[in-house]
Amino acid sequence: MRNPSSNSSGGNPAKAHAGRTRRRKGVDKTQDRDLKVRPEEEAPPTERIARPESTAPKADRVVLIGVGREGFAADEASAVLDELSELVRAAGAKAVARMYQRRDAAAGSSYLGKGKLAELGEMVARVDANLVVADDDLSPAQVRHLEEAAKCRVIDRSELIIDIFAKRARTEQAKLQVALAQLQYQMPRLRRMWTHLSRITGAGGLGSRGPGEKQIEVDRRLAKGRVDDLRAQLEKIGERRDRVVKSRVSTFNVALVGYTNVGKSTLMNRLTGSDVFVADMLFATLDPRTRQWDLGDGIKVLLSDTVGFIEKLPHHLVASFHATLAEVTGADLLLHAVDASDPAAESKMECVRDVLKELGASEIPEIVLLNKADRVTDHAALTAIRAKLGEHFVVSALTGEGLESLGLRVRRAAAAFENIVDLAIPASDGRTLALLAASAAVLDRRYEGDLCILRASIPRAEMHRFERYEIRAKK
Repeated sequence: MRNPSSNSSGGNPAKAHAGRTRRRKGVDKTQDRDLKVRPEEEAPPTERIARPESTAPKADRVVLIGVGREGFAADEASAVLDELSELVRAAGAKAVARMYQRRDAAAGSSYLGKGKLAELGEMVARVDANLVVADDDLSPAQVRHLEEAAKCRVIDRSELIIDIFAKRARTEQAKLQVALAQLQYQMPRLRRMWTHLSRITGAGGLGSRGPGEKQIEVDRRLAKGRVDDLRAQLEKIGERRDRVVKSRVSTFNVALVGYTNVGKSTLMNRLTGSDVFVADMLFATLDPRTRQWDLGDGIKVLLSDTVGFIEKLPHHLVASFHATLAEVTGADLLLHAVDASDPAAESKMECVRDVLKELGASEIPEIVLLNKADRVTDHAALTAIRAKLGEHFVVSALTGEGLESLGLRVRRAAAAFENIVDLAIPASDGRTLALLAASAAVLDRRYEGDLCILRASIPRAEMHRFERYEIRAKK
């Protein structure tokens, strides 16, 4: 192999050494003609320094599968998996193909029928997918048969949602809730990973079943202990959150609820001037946020943004996030946000109401917010939805449309929650004045002699503390 350095220097070692020295000092090649390298004398590809490939993980390529009742039109069948596709995107993967089988129920042991199983294997190979996601919960047997057909990993809708929750969890409470949901999901699905060990010999002592215990049973026992530990930790956090919620009894509490990705966080920011994280994806935020909403005339309420709901939300997730959803059950008014531009808006409203019923919050007064009015193109469909609703507002968190009217309505509700009264409290009674400042909104204050004359908006639940100071009009 010829040496380009020696050739370019005309065989003069001194010139080659000087050229290398100048190059190390940053001298441009064009400044030394002796250092020019002719193209034909460049090092062959095998001798060039290889650039390291990117270490960033590649996004999973996913095939979506689903099963439903017969009678769907072809376009409707495809649309059924649209939400699953959005879930996959939220998880950081890419849906590259979809398969939907129209049948009354999923095949018991394989989810898809025999013919569709064969098609699935061909589809996975054709689109170079490395993951299959089913739109329903799968049994271990169904997962096994699907993986044998697809020759790749298979997960179900619940596992996908839990994975998204795990990625989004930020607070200690959210992480514990996700860990609990993961264990509750995995326990019935523990596979026999240790069959090569047959039976193991127990270590003896308390807490051990002794000789003959299978490894799978050990795993289940350990998982159950971890579940109990997580529940105990969450119970303590739940008690603290309950105390926080109860401490707000003197304030009018409003909770934003709704299907995921309907614009709740954007509404929260618009109404309160806060900076809650916003993204156009499912489950962008998990942790509840509570901010003060100033409605004017001295009336302020607390507005809470809660985790979004979704169809087929795993029950163990609802149970795990019960403490988080306490923001909903402790509210005095629910603002139910709906994406007015979504063709499936009505069915998603019913899904949210089903979850609210499960939480015991179905009796709390509700105002429907038909959000994203700026995106509505089918105004006839919007009119049809409005005709079926009770009290509602058409709003846009982006443009501010309808939000002023909403604020007036919530202010009336908050005013009904409180009494605006005039009080005469001795100026020397610092304890009562401090109590009033902590539990009510003081609208006006002046002094007359030894008395402090105040006008305050007091929650009805707190009114009994100040009744004896009330200035009543003479009849």
